[in-house]
Amino acid sequence: MSHVFPRDSRTPPARVACGKGACLYDADGKAYLNFGDAAVSCLGHGDPHVTAAIKAQLDQVAFAHTGFFTSGPAEELADKLISLAPGGLDRVYFVSGGSEAMEAALKLARQYYLEIGQPDRHRIIARKQSYHGNTLGALATGGNAWRRAQFAPMLIDVSHVSACYAYRGQEEGEPDNAYVTRLTEELEAEAERLGPETVMAFVAEPVVGATLGAVPPVGDYLARVRKFCDRHGILLILDEVMCGMGRTGTLFASEHYGVIPDICTIAKGLGGGYQPIGAMLCTRAIHDAIEAGTGFFRHGHTYVGHPVACAAGLAVLERLVDQKIMDRVRPAGAQLAATLTRYLGRHPNVGDIRGVGLFQAVELVADRSAKTPFPAALKLHTKIKKAALQDGLICYPGGGTLDGCSGDHVLLAPPFIISADQIDSAAAKLARAIAQSLPG
Repeated sequence: MSHVFPRDSRTPPARVACGKGACLYDADGKAYLNFGDAAVSCLGHGDPHVTAAIKAQLDQVAFAHTGFFTSGPAEELADKLISLAPGGLDRVYFVSGGSEAMEAALKLARQYYLEIGQPDRHRIIARKQSYHGNTLGALATGGNAWRRAQFAPMLIDVSHVSACYAYRGQEEGEPDNAYVTRLTEELEAEAERLGPETVMAFVAEPVVGATLGAVPPVGDYLARVRKFCDRHGILLILDEVMCGMGRTGTLFASEHYGVIPDICTIAKGLGGGYQPIGAMLCTRAIHDAIEAGTGFFRHGHTYVGHPVACAAGLAVLERLVDQKIMDRVRPAGAQLAATLTRYLGRHPNVGDIRGVGLFQAVELVADRSAKTPFPAALKLHTKIKKAALQDGLICYPGGGTLDGCSGDHVLLAPPFIISADQIDSAAAKLARAIAQSLPG
């Protein structure tokens, strides 16, 4: 009997034994193509450069509390991130994961307005069917009904407007510009309802990950959101925890859309799975307001700026950028999209294949022409996950795609080192898992 508290107490997981390249192996030696570990393993498993960096740092110092020390890895990683980040971002606050990064971002936004004498600003506007983490502040900001439901009495009040979700939200024949106008008018109306002088931040994922499945923005949506924020003095917080660090083909997903946030959160691919690490990046103006005011960010965790985690993050960035592993993302992503289309593009229960770079998803529907979702009780995404795992494929299915209750999609986010043969194998395995899982 295991004493580990698992994610699913009714279905204990297999025990992982080792990892190599794009595959994980269980204790029985079975191989699993890793296309679905929440977009973490960007370099695959067993990367010698990252492993060596971790070992070298352990030989120096494993931990030093940031209340007393900074460290070489933290300083070097922060310098490298800022040199690569969209212009305007100037400071990096290291944490241990995505939820922590989002909590830090929300608290920094609030403290910033207190420091500059705008204490009425405390409201957040985010989007329906978003996901920003599982800690209470991040969970409240996220708009996924299923994740929020049982904790709703504990959550702060956050406004949620429509997601930029072309497959479901854009009307047939509606031009991109008209659709974006509708969305930004809805955002403007919500700000007016709340009182724009009370809104501190608009929060969004540039490319929506877990809850919608690799949904990119339409047209100039993000640029118009940026203008909305500037017009009302609202901070733009972009959550790149899942879609950032090269996953879409640029180091920061916002680079695709020419938008610079006031605060940005990253994690997952920053450590590549080799160490738990995330970060919040902010502009110089935000940091300087804290420095000129109380001088102290009233937030923190024991392991922020952990030297070994930062050493791992720096080594990952060296592989992605200096050694050009990230250059593989766009061509491999195009191949993944084309291969999914070849296997599933004409499938009567595949409504949409979408994504950016190596961040792709398939949305399942009961009726393709009407875009009708399968009944939520069927738990199709869970069945697909199980069937794929049995066939040696790790994918990231999600339910409640449509409204937090009904709808199913499968997200695919493989390592950047993936081969053409492995892409084909994964698509074939997914097609079989879908076929085995459909009703009737």
